[in-house]
Amino acid sequence: MTENDWTRWPSREALGRIGLTRARRVLGVVGRLMIFGTILWVVVSGNDVRGWETLGVAAGVAVAASTAWAFARTTLDHRLWPSLGLFTALYGVAVVAGLTGFRLPALVIWCACTVVALERLPLAAGVPAAGAALAAYAAVNDDAWLTTVATGVGLALAGYVLRLDAEARGSAHRLLLQERAAREAEAESAALAERARIAREIHDVLAHSLSAQLVHLEAARLLIERGADRQQILDRVVAARGMARDGLSETRQALSALRGDMTPLEDFLAELVGRADGADRADIAVTGERRPLPAEASQAVRRVAQEALTNVRKHAPGARVRLSLEYGEREVTLDVRDFGGGSGELAGTGAGYGLLGMRERAELLGGSLDAGPVEEGFAVTLRVPA
Repeated sequence: MTENDWTRWPSREALGRIGLTRARRVLGVVGRLMIFGTILWVVVSGNDVRGWETLGVAAGVAVAASTAWAFARTTLDHRLWPSLGLFTALYGVAVVAGLTGFRLPALVIWCACTVVALERLPLAAGVPAAGAALAAYAAVNDDAWLTTVATGVGLALAGYVLRLDAEARGSAHRLLLQERAAREAEAESAALAERARIAREIHDVLAHSLSAQLVHLEAARLLIERGADRQQILDRVVAARGMARDGLSETRQALSALRGDMTPLEDFLAELVGRADGADRADIAVTGERRPLPAEASQAVRRVAQEALTNVRKHAPGARVRLSLEYGEREVTLDVRDFGGGSGELAGTGAGYGLLGMRERAELLGGSLDAGPVEEGFAVTLRVPA
């Protein structure tokens, strides 16, 4: 037993009623009432109490009861010296009871002092206090010495066992509170992660679509102000309409993904390649054992494929495109590369804003995204755990 074990108080949860079942609370109340009733019965029936003596006995019982209650409160607040003072007062009540002829009530009080000292005080103070109560009990008790020793040992064990039981109950209550706090923190973290995922989906879909529409509509406005050819204006309006239609389709797909209702990844990529400009010059290859992917990983693959094909249309129109999806044991790899392009600004830097957002998405999942020029054109490679 360490020094800390001798000086440490039982926890407030152990000293209080927290964690006690209803049955144990009822049992404790019944036990206290029985002890109190026994003392009263012994005092009244075993002694010739009359007149003022009755008031004295009642006052003594009231003082003992109030002192015991105050002792319980001060130990609950971990106040050592007031607790020892009240314990001494309770011990004194027993001494007065013994000296005035109420031996049995005095013995009962000393027994109770032994138990509560070991149960509620730090052991460095509780052991001497319990020893003093047992010494008084042994001095007044007229039983055989073996019976007295056995009773003393039993009282000491009872007090220490009650202490251990209360500490176990207090520890269980603290663990329960910690578990609840951990669950609440986990739920809050999951909610924040889901909100972040929704925010990324909204940004990836709406920001890209609306900004493109804004560019085309602003261009159409300027063409109108300058009296440009009707066909030029119409081309800009039609392009904006196409962007709105694609944005609406992507929004629906994002909402389906958030609900967990997504088409198989291979079907989505095949449809995406089929919708791309110059579909006869695009092909897709899937290798590895196909399996369902986590929602975040699946969405990352879909978004990167969309962004990469959009960049091909912008910066390498007419180039042949190859899209490869590989299922590994612990990750999935998407590779999108064009052949015959490479002259655009994005091909020279590999730092388009859309690809930067995709790289951040991949890193949040513990993956990576590489984008840059290759010998024949431009390549975008995504790796995410799955």
